[in-house]
Amino acid sequence: MTDNTQRPDSGPNSAPELPTQYAPAEVEGPLYERWVERGYFEADAKSDKPPYTIVIPPPNVTGSLHLGHAFEHTLIDALVRRKRMQGFEALWQPGMDHAGIATQNVVERELAKEGKSRHDLGREAFVERVWQWKAESGGQIAGQMRRLGNGIAWSRDRFTMDEGLSRAVQTVFKKMFDDGLIYRAERIINWCPRCLTAISDIEVDYQDDDGELVSMTYGEGEDTIVVATTRAETMLGDTAVAVHPDDERYAHLIGKQIKLPLTDRTIPVVADTHVDPEFGTGAVKVTPAHDPNDFAIGQRHNLESIEVLDERGIITVHGPFLGLDRFEARSAIVAALRADGRIVAEKRPYVHSVGHCSRCKTTLEPRLSMQWWVKVETLAKAAGDAVRDGRVDIHPADMSQRYFDWVDNLNDWCISRQLWWGHRIPVWHGPDGELVCVGPDEEPPTGEGWTQDTDVLDTWFSSGLWPFSTLGWPEQTPDLEKFYPNSVLVTGYDLMFFWVARMMMFGLYAMDGQQPFHTIAFHGMVRDEFGKKMSKSFGNTVNPLDWMDKYGSDALRFTLARGANPGVDVPIGEDWVQASRNFANKIWNATRFALMNGATVEGDLPPVEQLSATDRWILSRLNKTVAEADALYDDYQFAKLADALYHFAWDEVFDWYVELSKTTFFEGGEQAKVSARVLGEVLDVTLRLLHPIVPFVTDTLWTTLTGRESVVIADWPKDSGFRDDVAEQEIELVQRVVTEVRRFRSDQGLQPGQKVPARLNLDGTALAPHEAAIRQLLRLQPEGEGFSATASLPVAGAEVALDLSGTIDVAAERKRLAKDLAAAEKEKAQAEGKLGNEAFLAKAPDNVVDKIRTRLAKAEEDIVRLQNQISSLPTG
Repeated sequence: MTDNTQRPDSGPNSAPELPTQYAPAEVEGPLYERWVERGYFEADAKSDKPPYTIVIPPPNVTGSLHLGHAFEHTLIDALVRRKRMQGFEALWQPGMDHAGIATQNVVERELAKEGKSRHDLGREAFVERVWQWKAESGGQIAGQMRRLGNGIAWSRDRFTMDEGLSRAVQTVFKKMFDDGLIYRAERIINWCPRCLTAISDIEVDYQDDDGELVSMTYGEGEDTIVVATTRAETMLGDTAVAVHPDDERYAHLIGKQIKLPLTDRTIPVVADTHVDPEFGTGAVKVTPAHDPNDFAIGQRHNLESIEVLDERGIITVHGPFLGLDRFEARSAIVAALRADGRIVAEKRPYVHSVGHCSRCKTTLEPRLSMQWWVKVETLAKAAGDAVRDGRVDIHPADMSQRYFDWVDNLNDWCISRQLWWGHRIPVWHGPDGELVCVGPDEEPPTGEGWTQDTDVLDTWFSSGLWPFSTLGWPEQTPDLEKFYPNSVLVTGYDLMFFWVARMMMFGLYAMDGQQPFHTIAFHGMVRDEFGKKMSKSFGNTVNPLDWMDKYGSDALRFTLARGANPGVDVPIGEDWVQASRNFANKIWNATRFALMNGATVEGDLPPVEQLSATDRWILSRLNKTVAEADALYDDYQFAKLADALYHFAWDEVFDWYVELSKTTFFEGGEQAKVSARVLGEVLDVTLRLLHPIVPFVTDTLWTTLTGRESVVIADWPKDSGFRDDVAEQEIELVQRVVTEVRRFRSDQGLQPGQKVPARLNLDGTALAPHEAAIRQLLRLQPEGEGFSATASLPVAGAEVALDLSGTIDVAAERKRLAKDLAAAEKEKAQAEGKLGNEAFLAKAPDNVVDKIRTRLAKAEEDIVRLQNQISSLPTG
């Protein structure tokens, strides 16, 4: 650490100065660039420091900073900055995801403006166009992350399609192919007719749509059977009707061929236990090529799979519906069935859950398709075992069950996508159906009839390798040896299935059973101040850059950290960011006051016997706060951490210690020098504790206070073990006196700055040494000539007598308090009446009775308070 290094622009005799106001916009940009230029965020694999590694959840190359990013990055940055200060070789690994579908869609939209499609360019030219777009327009989020203050090792920036990561992808694919974990098979997948590609199950957005449920008859005469569907257009591909084998209503039909309407085909009635006889008519149409459950039935009964929709959702069956879009065909087929007397019932609207493409929101189509798959059984078991045996710790712990529910029930993963942008599958097809998988150092087969597979890999395949591919794997690099496994993964619980499980499977598989990270810390989602999901359709989305422009990056960061309870969603509103800006200003102003009064970090702390009780109190509280901060950081309790630091800094340091010390500073002398050194120490440690969450304002203040290079590379504070319970109890008494008298003053309608003559009887109490400070805080003048104690307050074993004559309208105040007392007594009587009514108590719910008891207790408390206030008013 270079904690004691002087700033290049400062010396030990420099007079520290701060502007009167903090201006984040003037400070943040230049300060961040200075951090980067000095290499504070870089990590060295050759260092003998212990490693601490976190990978950034790679944002899409098409993306821009949103509140979810800002929230997650704030938490990660806080962890990394603290570990760096603790002496770790801390690496926050940056990078971006190529985002196959999203990026291809962006470039295709650009081409459409030119009246072209990707097919007009051809595959090679289109991919080159995407790379060009990336170079010119992609990755703007990187600059926005700098605005937030992310302490990222920018020199290590990676991209999921750069040369090194592409080599990692090809290596893993080849190994898995050779091990029989990757195979090709025809199955039902989710198909997007807009993106023209398969979509994995976890990339499907389900929403309730207004559809239709149509019931219709199949067969003729006694062989008639009623089926219902929400997708009438698929009936053209039906190859059976299924009933439950124990359903007596259809026993006579099982095995028979019945007429399929609107076609010249007959189809069998089959018995299958998948059918629920209690649902609907107990008979279901079976379309193996266009429904996953029907496909399974078709496999069990050797049914033909007839595709009736093409990749764009257009009817392909010859006849009157040929060439119609699927939704046009739905209406036309229902109309034809109605004309044929086949419609039994129609329900519109029929609200049901429908899958949509998460990228373009198009209604997806289940479709039989030849795809590439990962066999996940052994991989998923390993991912579950790593958590069960303690190699990987999930935080908060209650997220573990959700993780197990997922990995213990994984289906094989469809990894192929019918796109041009992405990692192309490294398999060559031969003229006679041969399949040859080619590794990164192997030559593909050549000759007539050999072609590379046209599909690309699911984006999550490459991002699943992120914890080790970014460190140089498959090469055995020094980075890989130093920084793998990662220390912790910080991510939203919504990525547990998309990303976390995939990284666990790939890491354990490719890295010889070595898990990708030691800890997974899940956080929640950012919501608006009312707890509602942020969505453009709701009109409640917020651009974090706007709030950073208005209030500063520190204010946004502190607000986000203060709401970050593990695994719980985070509400945020602009008022909260404004309050955090006020906190930054408070830190600034308190430090200015300290510097103006000689606060210093030079030299050792004075010996305990030279410290006042106030000094000993704040140093005791400081060490307890350091210990509390460490415990909360290690438990990923960011909200409690931010709250603890906020209240220590604002309440104890700024509102109490600084105020209690003003008299000492005003009087000067040796005690003022002692307190100036204590105040410097307290600010030094407090700024270091706050730095990981609010880096800009703390670095500016810390370097000014200490004259040293940067708090970024300062030592993390350590609990010295100093405790002084006696001093803490003594200052607590002072706080009680001040708080009680302030409350009384407020109740009497006195202004905060209004001075009042007072006599303090503190003899024989621990309060005696603090009389000057108490008078200063309470605006209490010496009693002087003609003093008349019109009010007396016994507090903490002492007495504070006040002369309120001439400061308030006693008659008006007595009248106001009497009115409030009467209202409190009436409230008490009403509550006692209800609680004394046995008939009421027998019928009233428990929560109602509890509310009345609470009202009674509050009324009794108010009566005592008001009576005391009335009795303390001047008489006469």
